Amino acid sequence: MGFPGSWMSESGALVYRVVPKAACSTIGQVLHHADHGRWYDGDIHDAEAGILKWNQEDARPRIAETIEQGRAPVFTFVRNPYARVLSAFFDKVAGIQRNGRRYRAGTLPEALAKYGIDPEAEDFDQVRAFRRFLLFVRDTIRMRKPMDPDIHWSAQAGHVGTIIRGGGRYALIAPMEKLTEGLEQVYALAPLSDPPALDALPRFNEGAAGGRRREHPLEDFFDDLSTFIVQDVYRRDFRLFGYDTDPGDGPPVRPIDLDFIHEKLGR
Repeated sequence: MGFPGSWMSESGALVYRVVPKAACSTIGQVLHHADHGRWYDGDIHDAEAGILKWNQEDARPRIAETIEQGRAPVFTFVRNPYARVLSAFFDKVAGIQRNGRRYRAGTLPEALAKYGIDPEAEDFDQVRAFRRFLLFVRDTIRMRKPMDPDIHWSAQAGHVGTIIRGGGRYALIAPMEKLTEGLEQVYALAPLSDPPALDALPRFNEGAAGGRRREHPLEDFFDDLSTFIVQDVYRRDFRLFGYDTDPGDGPPVRPIDLDFIHEKLGR
């Protein structure tokens, strides 16, 4: 299985396990800047140099050896499940990507149409469409129908767990809601050549370049049924990372317990 979703600074100082929709663009840029003293010019997800990624065949042996032998600290960030799935909806369903097309245009719009979701419709109702999207998310995760779950809405526990099941161990798992504080902890994990100043850190989000923008507060999207679906589908995320099970976008209400996470995800 290896370590999919793992990025490493070229210096080998840090390993980051990407969790989609949890500030991964910003964190990837921080890794790049820490080695090279500048931001990557473009979407860090497109970078083929300046940062090592598991999807680069020639980088895999070095990344695997670093993780398996504990040669560098491994870290990741997680996000409130309610805010994360809502962000995935506006980015990957209601949004237009940088290439001017819908996300996964060859498969996703057709699958969503079966749930009555058409982001092109003139009478598009954001709240109604999102609640139907949650039914779609549940079916992709629970039954892998009408398609496999996408990385942007699959449970965070699945992403985080690949490091642990591969024999690695996290030095830090931090909440995205406290990004600056979490990055300060990352900086303390290893000596870095040129880490960017955190008091003026840009937010890099190269996802949706157009399309629908959110018109309502987060809580308006979650009625009783949609709240139940999120609690059910992301049950492990709430339990492992300490988030409140009531709808919101706040940080964990309990400390993140690394030993507990390693025990549960290492099985």
